[in-house]
Amino acid sequence: MQQSHPAGSFVNARVAEQEDVLFGVTPAVLAGYKSAHARSTYHVVSQTVEVTPEQAEIALQLAMGNRAVPGAYCTNATTGLMRNIPGFEGIRQTFFPTRLMEQMATWPGVEEEKYFEDDAGTIQDGVAKVQL
Repeated sequence: MQQSHPAGSFVNARVAEQEDVLFGVTPAVLAGYKSAHARSTYHVVSQTVEVTPEQAEIALQLAMGNRAVPGAYCTNATTGLMRNIPGFEGIRQTFFPTRLMEQMATWPGVEEEKYFEDDAGTIQDGVAKVQL
């Protein structure tokens, strides 16, 4: 199994990964992910939108059938898959995470949250901190 890491280097022993699809992300793991990435120079933007069970199943099947993508293709692959989910056909495909974030910010029902921390260091320092 190919091992890749979201946002470059986040790894958690409790999270199984298969072809870029993560399994077992609990609220605690998500909090660790956010903490590993947020620092005085970066914040984390989370956007959530409620979907139907049918949309969720289609998204899961599309993601599982897509295979792992090379670095720097994450947003391109994500937007390509999203366009195939009923209700998300209007998403424009892009390579740029900020452009996807801007599109989603205008989507009906999207809730946005910004997470800040004031620590210093790199992503590797943040990952090491949350692995303890």
